[in-house]
Amino acid sequence: MNPRSLILCGALILALGVAAGAFGAHGLKRLVAPDLLDIWRTAAHYQLIHGAGLLLVAALWPHLATGPAAWAGGLMLAGLAVFSGSLYALVLTDVRALGAITPIGGLMMILSWLALAWAAWRGPHV
Repeated sequence: MNPRSLILCGALILALGVAAGAFGAHGLKRLVAPDLLDIWRTAAHYQLIHGAGLLLVAALWPHLATGPAAWAGGLMLAGLAVFSGSLYALVLTDVRALGAITPIGGLMMILSWLALAWAAWRGPHV
């Protein structure tokens, strides 16, 4: 990943996160059980956090070691796709087994933040 792709992905993910949150609050409210609506909110919440995280990695890029920064962005993107994607799919299909892959996405998100810390540690000293 590079700063431009991180900005592009982050902005699109944030726009979709706002849309997902609005859809959950207005469109799904009457269609799914309250516990599923909470799951949807969790997916949208983490999507928004990690969309902003992608922008953060791009903004900090000049101060980071390039390799770990690229890993941070890639892991963040993959993690939010797996985490939020599996939760959205669970709500829309009511296939509870999809929740089994959600922690894999969560682990990738955790690793992305650790990779960002490593990128900062190894980056140029200003």
